[in-house]
Amino acid sequence: MKDANKIYAVIDTNVIVSALMNSNKNSNPNQVIHAINIGHITPIYNDEIESEYVRVLHYPKLRISQEQINTFISTIRKFGIKVNRTKVADEIFPDPDDIVFYEVRMSVDDSYLVTGNLKHFPIKPFVVTPTQIVEILKERNLI
Repeated sequence: MKDANKIYAVIDTNVIVSALMNSNKNSNPNQVIHAINIGHITPIYNDEIESEYVRVLHYPKLRISQEQINTFISTIRKFGIKVNRTKVADEIFPDPDDIVFYEVRMSVDDSYLVTGNLKHFPIKPFVVTPTQIVEILKERNLI
């Protein structure tokens, strides 16, 4: 059962990369990660998304430490909800790798998909940027 005092969201990989590479703790991507850590955002994911996180975070050019990767993956596993995809057939995606994020979001009603790349997803009110989800958190007095 969902907790009305939490926001449920699929977090796109680009938001995670931005947070882990940005030392400004007040940046919106870092505020998203902080909201996960304090239980105000419950991440939604599946095995494919977790694998994508691990694969991308290991890119040598990103220089993200193994400790940071392990900590993030542990956080997702600890606080997140693993769900199955809900197939969608009536949407167009510029990058087929992004479909999983959208379909996992579709598995949980009243949830969000948080991304830094809005153009990669259909225009829907539940597809939001890190800035927008931080505003939603503030409106709900969760940060």
